[in-house]
Amino acid sequence: VNGGSASASEIVAGALRDRIGSKLIGTQTFGKGTVQDRRDLSNGGGLHVTIARWLLPGGDWIQDEGIPVTIEVKPDPDATTDQVLDRALKEF
Repeated sequence: VNGGSASASEIVAGALRDRIGSKLIGTQTFGKGTVQDRRDLSNGGGLHVTIARWLLPGGDWIQDEGIPVTIEVKPDPDATTDQVLDRALKEF
């Protein structure tokens, strides 16, 4: 996971962590803990309206904070391999 992991991917990552103790590897997630609905306007425009917030199975609301990782692997733009995948393979 990383800062680009948001919304549905955070739900999955958080559920795996909270329910079966999965390790999260990478960097902290984005922190989107709300649900939006699109509302069409009569003039052709639209609005995204927040209609709910969601909590992880353990009760945490991650809005604006994200999910911390178990094992931090910071990106290296000079790396020739996927460092997060490499670390995950070492864990298993």
